[in-house]
This record gives sequence, structure tokens and C-alpha cells, in this order.
Amino acid sequence: MKKPLRFGIIAGEKSGDNLGAGLISAIRDQFADAEFEGIGGPTMLAQGFTSLAPMDPLSVMGFVEPLTHLPQILKIKRTVQDHFINNPPDAFIGIDAPDFNLRVESVLRNKNIPTVHYVSPSVWAYREKRINKIKQSVDLMLTLFPFETAIYRQHDIAVKCVGHPLADAIGFKDNKVSARQKLGLEANAKILALMPGSRAGEIQRLGPIFIEAGKQSLETNPGLRFIIPCASSSRKQQIEAMLGDAENDNFILLDGNSHLGISAADAVLLASGTATLEAMLLKRPMVVCYRIAALTYAVASRMMKIPLFALPNLLAGKQLVPEYIQDRVTVPNLVAEINSIFRNPAASEELLVEFETIHKSIRLNANRQAADSVLKLIGVVAFNKES
Repeated sequence: MKKPLRFGIIAGEKSGDNLGAGLISAIRDQFADAEFEGIGGPTMLAQGFTSLAPMDPLSVMGFVEPLTHLPQILKIKRTVQDHFINNPPDAFIGIDAPDFNLRVESVLRNKNIPTVHYVSPSVWAYREKRINKIKQSVDLMLTLFPFETAIYRQHDIAVKCVGHPLADAIGFKDNKVSARQKLGLEANAKILALMPGSRAGEIQRLGPIFIEAGKQSLETNPGLRFIIPCASSSRKQQIEAMLGDAENDNFILLDGNSHLGISAADAVLLASGTATLEAMLLKRPMVVCYRIAALTYAVASRMMKIPLFALPNLLAGKQLVPEYIQDRVTVPNLVAEINSIFRNPAASEELLVEFETIHKSIRLNANRQAADSVLKLIGVVAFNKES
């Protein structure tokens, strides 16, 4: 009797967990008995994934911050590495978390285990020399966005742009009216979504500035209300502590539901990351901020080789949305941008046309394309099913 296909997967954070779940589902659509194990979060576990270690320690950002978790991270690396060496999967897929996954991929590839890296590291933005490590470690790179493929082709690394699952999941209809109805909000209210991040460190750096900018923008936008989707109960408690005695009527905290919060809003003030893609696909004007630990920024800023960092701007190849980094993330700057958005609705309409063009360019049936690419790598013919 033929053994079922086995895949090793390591996802490093929530967005990787979602990508991993989509990939598992798409492979199982064709090979229902396929097995998956490694490191994943709740969404992958719900697909029957077997996790060998917790995902949270891999979610730490930056160059400096992971050092405090280094012993635990190294122990996890040894555990999963040894497991896959002793029980070789048909392929190993590292999802994002490049500093961790590329090391694992390098070891496993040397053991003749086919390796895939899903989500391109930002080699096109900084630390370009990592491309040599990638070439040694990866049999196939799966990218989310078209602009990411060129550098891999230049270095003769097999690459496939699969698009982004969010672009497949989010349609082109504007759901503002129904979102507001679900939240009990007036149809004609002015609403700004505040999204300072999903990690404690991000929220600590951006949360107080976002909240104060919101409060001050009330002076020129009376009645403005704020929706804050919270990634978890602990992040919600963190934000509640920052709000303190702020008027409850002005600030509405949601348990997750970022899609709903963004859809209900007129615009979004947010941390750089996957949420910027979400806001773009949901067709909302935005102001993007990026603030990291000072020492991490001191290192990273010396390596940066691109003038823009916000994902909508990178996808457009020009500045579509305002972006503020590090010390430029100030209350006056953000208040000015908030006021500008509410003062110039015509400018927002032009922006949304650009957003829709980008949306169409990355709506490529990502889960199915990723699954077929992995299966093709290991010489398995995918079924010719309707996608």
C-alpha cells in the first residue's frame, strides 16, 4: 500500500499560520490523506496539522529582540531539525520567518530533502547578500507579489509568484454599510480604524501615538469615532490600559475582526505589515507607520536600499499612501494626514482605483498555485480539478 504524502512545515507567526492552513487545504483537496507536521498555529492545527513545538517564540521581530529568546529558539530548531532528519518528509516548506527557516532548510536540503520557502525575505530591500544563503538552502521560492521574483531569476533560483490568498478571499464589493450595521454604527459617521500592530512591542511603540493623534484629530473632525481591532485578549488589555479614561463612545475595541473594522471605517491608521494589504484590498485610504526598537533600526537603516516601505507603495512602484518611519511617526504628522483624508474625499476616490488595479494583479488563486508548485517540485502530478 502506497504511503501518504508527508510534508514538514514551519510557520513563524499568525500570517504564516494562515498561509500554511491554505496550503494544507489545497494539497488535501488533491491528496486527502496527506500528512503535515512541524510548527504552526491554531489555523493550521484546525486543519489536522501536528505541531512539534510552539510558534510564539519564532514571532519575535528585529535583530536584537530575538537574542533574549535565543536558547529557546535554538532548542526548537534542534528538535524539529532532528525530527525531520530522522523522519524525512517528501518536502519541507518554511513559511516566512527567514532567519529561522533558512537555517533549517539549509540543513535539510543537505540531507536531500526538497525545500520550499514560502514568502520572500526582503532581499530586494536590504541584506541582499542573503540571496547566497537562499540559493544554498532553497529548491523553490514562492513569492506573494510579482515585483519579488526578479532577484531570484537573476541568481538562477527557481521562483514562482503565487499571488496572495487575501486577494483571493476579499472581493471587490465595498461592505461599509453592512459592516457598520453589524457594529451598530451610523451610516454617515466619520470613522477611523487604528491598527498599531499585533505584537506587544509594536503596540507599545505605536499605540500611544495613534491614540493621541486620534484624540487631537477630534478638534477638526468633531464626532470622529475610532475602531481598534485587537489581535488577542492580551493585546486588547494592553490597548485598554493605554486608553485609560478616554471616552468609550469614541473608541470601539474589537476582538479580532480586522476585516470588519477596516470595512466599517472611512480610513485606516496602521502599522506596516499584512494589515496594509488588508486595508488596500478592502479599498480604504491609509497612513502607514513603521517603528521598531532603536538599536534594530540603527542596524536596519544602514542596509535599506529602497526609498519606500509601505506595501501598497511597493506594489505600485510609487508613493500611493503616506508612510512614516521611526522618529517621523509623530502626533502632529499623523493628525495632519488624518485631517487631509477627511478633507479631500476626491483624492481618496482616485487612490481606490489604483488599489483595485493592484488587487487584480495579485488575485491568482494563491493556495492552489502554491500547492501545485510544491507537488510539481516533488514530481507528483496534481489532479486537474476545478479551482
